[in-house]
Amino acid sequence: QVHLVESGGGSVQAGGSLRLSCVGSGYTPTTYSMAWFRQAPGKEREGVACITDYGSASYADSVKGRFTASGDNARKTFYLQMNSLKPEDTAMYYCALVLGWDATCSRSEDPYNYWGQGTQVTVSS
Repeated sequence: QVHLVESGGGSVQAGGSLRLSCVGSGYTPTTYSMAWFRQAPGKEREGVACITDYGSASYADSVKGRFTASGDNARKTFYLQMNSLKPEDTAMYYCALVLGWDATCSRSEDPYNYWGQGTQVTVSS
């Protein structure tokens, strides 16, 4: 059974940085699309970044130039480097994975069938 576990969230002042990690288990590395989603209280969940094993990447306009997604497929570990954090980045962050993916990465929830439990990011002004 596939499991994803996020870590690295926390509290930081505006302008600071955090790196989220997402470690997978229960599967053999293969082609994938992997995405980071976030959900703030009272708001819909949004896909902020996605990557594939072959390097396709996409970012929401709100994080472009500040966030970088990366992955180590062999180690089944994925990262979201978040720089120049803003109070509006405060949310619960989730990683999501779909295996056997041979297209460009997706920031939509639809294709993802494996989800982590989330890690909280709080940015104070």
